[in-house]
Amino acid sequence: MAQKIKLSTIAETLGISTATVSLALRDSPLVATNTRDRIKDQARALGYIYNRRAASLRTSRSGIIGVVVHDIMNPFYGEILKAIETELDRSRHTFILSNHYDSVDKQRNFLETLLQLGADGVIMSPAIGTPSEDMLLTEENGMPAILVARSMDVVDFPTYRGDDTYGISLATNHLISLGHRSIAMIGGTDQTSTGRDRYQGYVNALRKAGIDVDPELRIPGPRSKQGGFEAAVHFLSLPQKPTAAVCWNDLVAIGLMNGIARAGLVPGKDISVTGYDDLEEASIATPALTTVWNGQAEVGRLAARALLDRLAGSHEPDGIHLIKPEMRIRQSTEPYRPRQ
Repeated sequence: MAQKIKLSTIAETLGISTATVSLALRDSPLVATNTRDRIKDQARALGYIYNRRAASLRTSRSGIIGVVVHDIMNPFYGEILKAIETELDRSRHTFILSNHYDSVDKQRNFLETLLQLGADGVIMSPAIGTPSEDMLLTEENGMPAILVARSMDVVDFPTYRGDDTYGISLATNHLISLGHRSIAMIGGTDQTSTGRDRYQGYVNALRKAGIDVDPELRIPGPRSKQGGFEAAVHFLSLPQKPTAAVCWNDLVAIGLMNGIARAGLVPGKDISVTGYDDLEEASIATPALTTVWNGQAEVGRLAARALLDRLAGSHEPDGIHLIKPEMRIRQSTEPYRPRQ
């Protein structure tokens, strides 16, 4: 029954033009707010359903945006997605979400599906090893792409992310200011721009302070709480006996603190730990986690806005747009004290 309701039916019941009804249902500012609300109420009462396929034939727009990230289970991406959704809602766009889990094939299949659906654009944190051909495929077929969290060296797409080199240097410098000299870095991978930049920030801070960079103090790999927990055994067995750790993200840091506590030590007092991202869980961890705010919500908002601007015909230049991180000092870091 709902499929048979036409715009003209709504217009006749309200005594207004079909064009006004059409504009109102698309949230056009050309229709007064009170009138828009009245039209929408009447449409709902009559059981009218907006026909997106028919609209896309008229406007050459589907109203669909694709979003693909590494893993939605990571709250870091959850915060980005929430901001993207909020921004897209304002323009009545719907997004379709996919996790690629760093599988290039899975990501490529999703991009091809978006093209088949006639999606207007895509926001993505590219999988490790994404070939430039996959990215260029989107632009060549009229589906603009915006990158978040990770950048790509081989193609120059608008990219929104935190300044990871600067952010990790903040965390490392904080530990150095507390007197720590044997500082490990735990987590991440050189296969992503994020991993390379964060490690570079760690290295830069140590060198600026005149501290030798010991490759043995780097424990790459972990990116989850379980990974951080398992890395605690390796960390505590290092012959250099680090007194502090800079972690890849908050999840690794919280996992590491749990592993340290399981070994009978007190995180924050016996070993200082910093995280990265300032997730909601960081402030309620035990101890409360010293970390770096990385602007996830701002990344999502700006990326969505950039894509919508492109669809409207105007856009910011390509290249990397960095959000400046900020330090959040809590209980998991304390001044260096020689172990008894």
